[in-house]
Amino acid sequence: MRIFVTGATGFIGFAVATNLARAGHKVYGLARSAEKAQRLSAAEVLPVTGDMGRPETYLEAASRCQVLIHCAAEYTARYMELDRLTVTELLKSAQASGQPRLFVYTSGCWVYGSTGAAAADESTPLNPPAIVKPRVETETLILAANGGRLRTIIIRPGCVYGGAGSLTAAWFESAEKAGAARVVGDGRFRWAMVHLADLAEAYRLAAESAFAGEVINVTDRSRFTVLECAEAASAAATGAGKVECVPVEAAEKTMGPMAECLTFDQHIDSSKAARLLGWQPRHSGFVDDVARYYRSWKAAQG
Repeated sequence: MRIFVTGATGFIGFAVATNLARAGHKVYGLARSAEKAQRLSAAEVLPVTGDMGRPETYLEAASRCQVLIHCAAEYTARYMELDRLTVTELLKSAQASGQPRLFVYTSGCWVYGSTGAAAADESTPLNPPAIVKPRVETETLILAANGGRLRTIIIRPGCVYGGAGSLTAAWFESAEKAGAARVVGDGRFRWAMVHLADLAEAYRLAAESAFAGEVINVTDRSRFTVLECAEAASAAATGAGKVECVPVEAAEKTMGPMAECLTFDQHIDSSKAARLLGWQPRHSGFVDDVARYYRSWKAAQG
């Protein structure tokens, strides 16, 4: 299939694009610079140079593809605005093509809010914090667009680890720089998590599926607390395993509303991904192989 991926040089997008290319698909990846486009070429992904703020730079390439996957996230004040713009333009392009199309959107498990010990699945009412409420509205728009020749699927990943590390990178970085891995709150809560490679495989399975109008959680089965994860990261980075717990109020001064999300206690059920897609996580959790994840993060620092 011909597949277009936004954010193809980003943390999740690159993993998704390269997984699909290795599976034999012809993958077009959106890149914002010639340097980033070169990275895609080296990975056998066809680069499309452009940016989300200028849909005219990518829509021609997207219009030729049967599957459109939105992984891009620009972490600026325009984050949600650009996300909505990209979704709207890609859906319009897919509908205007008059051909069978699949649109896959990257959401996230933070839309559930703090779930506590009880497992939340795709039927659980959402309780998003203010920072991700616009994403819920975007999900509604995407599901409403499902119909006719256009199919839509929403992926809700947990916190992603592996490779350059995403949120888990902060534990390694703070341990190296300050001698202790820094966490927000007391750390006695659990994040829903998933390894980058397992997540990319879920996207491939979704892209190759015949499903429509579905929301799918993608998390592994690990149940380590954030404190246990941070201790393991600190031990891998320094050998000492020290952790610094930062009160939420103090963290909000530098991180803003994201600090609240980092204290969510979540248990997210991904049995639907297994049931519909045949997806199974191959990585057992961040703590179990933390030394390897530390080496990967370290290598990614260049």
